Amino acid sequence: MSRIGKLPVAIPAGVKVTIVDNSLTVEGPKGKLSRSYNAMVQVKLEDAAVSVTRVNETKEARSFHGLYRNLIHNMVVGVSQGFSKTLVINGVGYRAEVQGKLLVMALGYSNDFIALIPEGIEVKVEPQGNKVIISGIDKEKVGEFAAQIRKLRLPEPYKGKGIRYETEVIKRKVGKTGVK
Repeated sequence: MSRIGKLPVAIPAGVKVTIVDNSLTVEGPKGKLSRSYNAMVQVKLEDAAVSVTRVNETKEARSFHGLYRNLIHNMVVGVSQGFSKTLVINGVGYRAEVQGKLLVMALGYSNDFIALIPEGIEVKVEPQGNKVIISGIDKEKVGEFAAQIRKLRLPEPYKGKGIRYETEVIKRKVGKTGVK
């Protein structure tokens, strides 16, 4: 039995879950998310919890069991609390700012990078322009947008310039010292 899959997903107060055919909809104070699920798992709503069980014992069904339990958990947490990722921008002249639905970043190149902020995602930039906070109710969208922004200027190990996650640790290298 999947250790993750057998745990029921607790539904907090203010969150409403509906299951129709092979589709699950979660509605809460922050918004509404829906997702269809594979027929190899069964999703049941019991009291104040959602449980996921598999139909048979094939390898594919076992892998879907834990996957859909975690996806449902992420939906419930997203509509009740939301998710956020914080990116730190290091470098001389590196900065970011939000202009309407665009994130404009100066990252040491001759031209600025302009990223369109996807629907359902909110982006805030601290006044100094060196911290970007990406938040939303869909964990996948928040993580994907943060990864795309980080990929524009990956952190380098010598001077530490680039875009990194706030919790990420970059191992710094010494480089050449010039001593013979």
